[in-house]
Formats: sequence, structure tokens, C-alpha cells
Amino acid sequence: MKQIVHLEDFRRSFKSLRPNNFSHEGLNALYENLIQYEDDAGEELNLDVIAICCDYSEFKSLKDFQDNYNDVYQSIEDIEDVTDVIQIPDSEAFIIKNF
Repeated sequence: MKQIVHLEDFRRSFKSLRPNNFSHEGLNALYENLIQYEDDAGEELNLDVIAICCDYSEFKSLKDFQDNYNDVYQSIEDIEDVTDVIQIPDSEAFIIKNF
């Protein structure tokens, strides 16, 4: 039995289990990305908050990313060469699929 998860359900699940992993805007962008993946792949995903938190990380800026990874990545495009990047609209922030 599958349950349809709407954006508010998605946000509520993260806020109850892992409230500090993603910003409000980050959750919106991540939700949209996962829904798009389901549509493109023709595959339904299970909502597993812990697994998603292990698979994805949000960064406030390129500098924030460089502080956590390495400054060999000089641009978002450099990061996109090695992993998926989800841009958060109207900000410098972005989410990556951890590598």
C-alpha cells in the first residue's frame, strides 16, 4: 500500500525527525526534485527521512560547501561534474547528493 506525500507532509516529516537538516526553502526544492525524479524514472519513491538526510546535504553558499568539502570546487558547475546539484531558488543555497 502506497501513500501519496504532499509537500506539507514532506516538510512535517522532516521537521519531526530531522528539523535541522534542511531549510524550509531547501525542503521545497528537494521535494520538487524528488517528484521530478519519480516522473522521469517512472518509479515511486518511499519517504525515508533518515535515508534522504544521509543522501543529500544543503549548503548556504559555495564557500560553505568549500569549507565542508574542498576548495578544488571553484563553481557550482565543478560540483555538478561529480554529483547532482539542486539549486534553491532566489538564493545562493543549494543541495547536493552526497559523494
